[in-house]
Amino acid sequence: MVFSSLIFLYVFLPLVLIVYFISPKMLRNTILLLASLFFYAWGEPKYVLLMMISILLNYILGIVIENTVSQSKRKALLWLVIVSNLAILGYYKYAGFFVDILNNYLDKPIEWEAVPLPIGISFYTFQALSYVIDVYRKDVKAQRNFLDLSLFITLFPQLVAGPIVRYQTVAEQIKKRFSTAEDWMMGTRRFVQGLAKKVLIANPMGEVADQVFSLSGGDLTTGTAWIGLFAYALQIYFDFSAYSDMAIGLARIFGFHFEENFNYPYIAQSVTEFWRRWHISLSSWFRDYVYFPLGGSRVSHAWKLYRNLLIVWTLTGFWHGASWTFMAWGFYYGLLICLEKWVLLKWLERVPRFLRHIYTITFIMFGWVFFRANDFTYAFGFIKTLFGLSDAALYNYETILLAKDYVVYFVIAIIFVMPVYRLYQTWSEQKATASLSFDWSLRLVQSIYYGALLLFITMFLVNATHNPFIYFRF
Repeated sequence: MVFSSLIFLYVFLPLVLIVYFISPKMLRNTILLLASLFFYAWGEPKYVLLMMISILLNYILGIVIENTVSQSKRKALLWLVIVSNLAILGYYKYAGFFVDILNNYLDKPIEWEAVPLPIGISFYTFQALSYVIDVYRKDVKAQRNFLDLSLFITLFPQLVAGPIVRYQTVAEQIKKRFSTAEDWMMGTRRFVQGLAKKVLIANPMGEVADQVFSLSGGDLTTGTAWIGLFAYALQIYFDFSAYSDMAIGLARIFGFHFEENFNYPYIAQSVTEFWRRWHISLSSWFRDYVYFPLGGSRVSHAWKLYRNLLIVWTLTGFWHGASWTFMAWGFYYGLLICLEKWVLLKWLERVPRFLRHIYTITFIMFGWVFFRANDFTYAFGFIKTLFGLSDAALYNYETILLAKDYVVYFVIAIIFVMPVYRLYQTWSEQKATASLSFDWSLRLVQSIYYGALLLFITMFLVNATHNPFIYFRF
């Protein structure tokens, strides 16, 4: 079940909201937990047990670590937690990758049947790990209520595609929270805005990207390649940020306040800044739980700083998928950030703002080629076509047709990647908040607007043929 499906919008969500808000407060966590488990089981019922085993493991070891006095034993228990969680994740996500590597060197290959990847396992594993590590660091108290810890990890707004929520962010909200009229209004608005980004922008961009990246080398022209790459860059932003918007909006309706996960990354003036704005919850997770433990920037030699950055970014790429192209994509960003810390940022400060932006967007676009490609042969062939270094033509009829059919979507997408929309959001939210007490006519107009927008989106969903979320596979 996905947020942008009719069954979720018009059956699951209304029923959950009705049952949740008519129930006594003492039962609401249980209702949310059951709803979250049902939400997950809708797509993959057999993996609910796996998720609950993971939660039980972290629940028990979190309490044991908190009650253990000896630092050496605490550290040993922490390593047990880390290894156990990564073993579960590794089996389902990376086992086939490593078996394929081993088979290249074995006379008798290991027979391995591909294991389906449970949806959301990367996200809920990292959430569980951050909880136990924070308990070990004494940043939070271990949760004694198993149902409450289960709710933290399984909460359906962020369960399958993030954002990665820290336990300390919502610990108090799990115990006690309030859902005000403002929360309802802001949460609903944020959800519908995210739904619009997904259905009206990300899905059309996805149609273009899928069409272009499915072309063989002989059918791909330079113009078509650029159109496809721009479409994919826009698709992945609007797709993933839309899911984050919907997750944040849904959570707020229930009284939870999640932190932002995207902050207009395509306006960044450097690659370093881009990653401060893109998938913020993942970047901060690797910073706090991998980069800092490695020593971060507080190291005795500069080469150790660059080593730490390369390790973290290669792991970040590997987190996205078990393939060499994902690792190369992560290493690519690690190398760029190392270069920026070494000298590029100083140079960039001396050039005009628009040139800094062109530099950033250019290298980000190249990165998306490796992120999308299934292998290096395709990735390098695609890049050669982009620069006219292959035998491909400059354009053909399909290039013109794609540009003509989707030009309106591209224009809208480019407008909405800029913070111009944020100015409207800030203004409208301030007005909407004030309208709760002062201007009921404005509140009514905005309610009608978002209701009409939801109906317009529904029209698209009825005939939708392309409606996946990209990050579901990570």
